[in-house]
Amino acid sequence: MTWTAPRHAYFVCATPRSGSTLVCEALARTGVAGRPAEYFEALRATDVPRRPHEYFDLPDAELEALLPRVEREPDPALAGARSYLDYLAWTRDRGTTHNGVFGAKLMFGYLGEFAGRLRETGAFAGETDLDVLESAFPGARYVRVVRLDKVSQAVSLWTAIQTQAWRHGAPEAGAEPVYHRRAIAHLVRYLTEHEDHWSTLFARARVRPLTITYEDLVAAWEPTMRRVLAHLRLPGADGVEPPDPPLRRQADERSRAWVERFRAEGRPAQARR
Repeated sequence: MTWTAPRHAYFVCATPRSGSTLVCEALARTGVAGRPAEYFEALRATDVPRRPHEYFDLPDAELEALLPRVEREPDPALAGARSYLDYLAWTRDRGTTHNGVFGAKLMFGYLGEFAGRLRETGAFAGETDLDVLESAFPGARYVRVVRLDKVSQAVSLWTAIQTQAWRHGAPEAGAEPVYHRRAIAHLVRYLTEHEDHWSTLFARARVRPLTITYEDLVAAWEPTMRRVLAHLRLPGADGVEPPDPPLRRQADERSRAWVERFRAEGRPAQARR
């Protein structure tokens, strides 16, 4: 089939547990900012999103025992598509609002997988993954969501990996989460490296995304979301007000205690006395 790009496209670029879902759901609620979701998170080898053990490359039996075994089925739209171009057309239609705006969320962890699928269609090319994205979605705009406190972000991710509860109020499919210093340290490195890769990619492409932080979303929700809406330059969005935050924070006393414990364990013994 012949690919027709949406008239207006944007991507929310992030790392897990950074506040990107909060941003995407708020944008979707405006009714004029597309329906941004993780349409492209399926890995090519499995056609399903990253599973718990795929966040780690550590030969650690203790850690392995804490990871839930999650069986997932491919998304029906992806499984039923005759080609990836057909699936791409489905995501365009699903993620576009009446004013022609398409939105989607991208994590660096699967950006390369998505760009690889685009290249394999033969319809898109580019030196970098961002070039390929631009080939498929010309003129796309970018919003980057960053969480400055990487330890808190890693603790949140480690908890979600164990429980498989990725939002407040979701049922826990895994076991009661267990503190594991090596797992959290690995995820701090994982998240930091992915943030660095985003920075390098944007700098190399000379693209300047709007960057907002999780901390700004918590402290100044309305002005931060106004910045996002202004950056996207959405047609028909004059007078659109940012909706109230659509999700509650998942951080609790356990999360805060784990963050404090992790930081204390990283300090020299003399400083901990």
